[in-house]
Amino acid sequence: MSPSIALLSIQHEYSEMIFEGIKQVELRRVRPRSLGSGDLIIVYATSPQKEVVGIIEVDRVVENTPAQLWEVVKDKAGISHQDFLNYFLNSSLGFGIFIRKVHRFKKPLSLTSLKKRWKNFHPPQCYKYLSDNELSVFEDMTRFKIVDFSGKSNSYFQSEIIATI
Repeated sequence: MSPSIALLSIQHEYSEMIFEGIKQVELRRVRPRSLGSGDLIIVYATSPQKEVVGIIEVDRVVENTPAQLWEVVKDKAGISHQDFLNYFLNSSLGFGIFIRKVHRFKKPLSLTSLKKRWKNFHPPQCYKYLSDNELSVFEDMTRFKIVDFSGKSNSYFQSEIIATI
């Protein structure tokens, strides 16, 4: 099975913490439609950076009330309890996307360069699940086979090989 691949806008300071290994879970108020273990997130770092900076492999996604979610993520979220409470104010549910591994692109993709290759590109407000054609734009520009970064695709190929033996 191929991984689901989503493009996600993350505030630049938090994306930096993710790629430094400080922030090990991304918090969201909106449920990821189809992200689970082995799926991938292409990270767009917001202003002032405005660049696609790398990819994340998802370990797991948890859903809970904000109070219960905090107990699970407090040592991994890279934010204070007060910032967490402010973010989830008036939310009955919260979602934590736990990160298995990260890959920072050697050369980030600027918003300007993306718009040249992808006419109607706009950084997503929420999750943007990528089609094969959209994914190929990122792979061509980064010269990195993004799908191969997922353990999900590796286990798929291994089982296909075993099945043919």
